[in-house]
This record gives sequence, C-alpha cells and structure tokens, in this order.
Amino acid sequence: MGDRQYHLKFTEPNAGASVDAYLEYRRIVGDDDGGKTFTQEEYDNYKKKVLPMRMKNRLFTSWSNPDGMDCKMIGPETPCFCTHRYKQHKTDFESVPLQRPLHLPCKVKGCKCVGYHYVPLNGSQPIRCRCKHFADEHLAGKPNKCRKAVSCMCDGFYSSFTCGCGNPTYSHKTIVETKEEREKRGHPVGMATPYQAMGGITGFSSLADGYMRLDPSGKGAPSEEWLDQAITSDDNAFLKANVQSIRAHKIAMKGKNPALPGHRPFTASGKIDKPDYEYDIEGTDKEMAERMSQMRRPGESELDYYDRRYKEKQKEEAKRARARPALDAGPGKTGIRRGVAPPKSAKSRADQIKVGPTKTAAKGKGMSWEIN
Repeated sequence: MGDRQYHLKFTEPNAGASVDAYLEYRRIVGDDDGGKTFTQEEYDNYKKKVLPMRMKNRLFTSWSNPDGMDCKMIGPETPCFCTHRYKQHKTDFESVPLQRPLHLPCKVKGCKCVGYHYVPLNGSQPIRCRCKHFADEHLAGKPNKCRKAVSCMCDGFYSSFTCGCGNPTYSHKTIVETKEEREKRGHPVGMATPYQAMGGITGFSSLADGYMRLDPSGKGAPSEEWLDQAITSDDNAFLKANVQSIRAHKIAMKGKNPALPGHRPFTASGKIDKPDYEYDIEGTDKEMAERMSQMRRPGESELDYYDRRYKEKQKEEAKRARARPALDAGPGKTGIRRGVAPPKSAKSRADQIKVGPTKTAAKGKGMSWEIN
C-alpha cells in the first residue's frame, strides 16, 4: 500500500483549486475525451450538449432481489461481468430507448458485452460458477459460457453464491430504469447530477448493501416498536452508557408536555388509567434496573453472575410473551435489533438435559448424557 500513496505539496495558492477542477472534469467527461484533455472551448461545448441530456435522461441501475430490494446500487466504478467498469458502458442517451430491459453496451474496443450485467464479489475475489471456475473465466457475451471449453462442459454462468439478503445470486437481476420508473417502484431518486454514469448512487447511504440500508430501496426504516425497545445488555455500549441521560430527557419533555405521543394503555372502560409520561418514566426505570443488573454483585462468582443473568433474561422473555404477541424475528423483518421472540419451550437448557444410566451404563461402563 505504501507505494500507491501519493503526497501532494502545493506551493501555489490556487493549486488545490486546479486539482478540484480537474477532478470535476473527470467526473463529467470520463473517458469521452479519448485520453486527450479537452480545451476550454471543447469542454464548454461538451457540457452544453451532454449535461441537459444527462440531467433529463439519467438511468438508475441496481442489482435487486426477488422482493424488490436493491441489494447493490451500481456506481461509476462498479465492475460488470465483462470486468469493465460501469462508466465504461454507454449510459448517455438523447432519448431513452423504449425496449425493456434496457441494454447498456460496453464502449471498450473489442469487448463483446452487449449490456451491463453486475456480478457480486466474494470479498475481493470473483464468485465461482457451478463448474467451479471464476466469473472472469467465462465469456462476456450471453449465455456466458466457460472459456475452458476443453476441460469444462459448462453451458452458462450459474452461481449459488448467497447475497447478504439471504437470496442466491441467480435469483437477482440487474435493473436499468428511468427516473419515472424508479419513482413508480417507490425508491428514492435523489437530486439531478451532471456527473457521468452515476447509476443508482443518490447519496452516501447508497454505498451500503440493501440489507443494511434503511431507505425505501433497502431494508426500510425501523418500526416504532423496535425503536421503543428497552435498552439491555445486548445493545450498543453508547446506549447503555446514556440510559440515565435518556431517562432525564424523557422526564423533562413529558413533564412539560404530557400530550406528546407515546404508549397510552387503556382500561376496560376505554379511559387512560394514568398519564402517558408516567409510562415512559416507568420504562426508563426498567432500563436503569437493567443497567444495575449488569454489574457484578459483591461476593458473586462469575458462574453465579451468568446464571443470574440467564434466569433474569428467561423471566423477562416469558413476561413479554404473556403481555403481547411475539415479534416476527425472521430474516426479512424490518428493524430487528435482537431476537425478542420467546423460546418455543419454557424449559431451560439445563432442564432438557438429564443424567441417567443407559444400556451402556448398565453394563458397568459408566454414565452418559441424554438430551430430550
């Protein structure tokens, strides 16, 4: 890495501005100058011709799973199956073609790629096909046959590599759509940009995978029930360290305005049995009790500490199960911070384990463990 780092030192006061101007030029022009930098006049003419077209007919490219989640937002540097970047494909159109799906052919001379096709990476390595060869060992043209034709009978690239969303690669598809089509799907489009080949990048959140992204194009915003969960030892250390501050803030806010929204339990007669802010205060009191419970008690051994914490957790889960239906903790559920569903059986692991003589023990060969 050391040989790839560059330390620039500017002696002229406007040198930094010149570097910024060149980076702006590269983002707008890309490789359209053929490797020879435009003159100022050519650059101005290029912007007058291309920028209005680019702002009007921008194409949004994403890699989506069967549920409509955009697992990967394609940007200028995202590689295609043909190993070339997205910015090296045709992305500017004077008028958007009517046929669907839209094809973005590669502009690199000699490349047979007729349309951008995203293929995920396994870390920094390309994924493998069912024929055990890497993706870059297959032809760029459909159906992407393996180039090792003599030793491999693979008739097309097919990978069962699993995406972070839980679906295999072959169930995903590369989507190229216009602004209107993307808005119809309910996904964000961001602001218009003059830069080349921005694809689906609309902000910094677009760089995250879909299952981590909390906008409509990804997993989605957490539910209020998830946000209102009590802070426990399973949560981030920042939350646990600020329980007292959160409690003081809630008391102050609810004391000034008891009509603020929140949980307002009703009695059988339909009346509120106590002010809303008192329930929030009770919730923060429980959080403080949880924080105190996390501390080791005087004279308590490590084994006793974990046994006590385990029993408290089991008791709390059983209490939540009686109070309300269990939350769905499946992989596609939005906003699951931790498993909150009660166990299928109220018995602890220790209760399910029995020690007793077996046939082997009856022959005098000792005791064995049996699990129900």
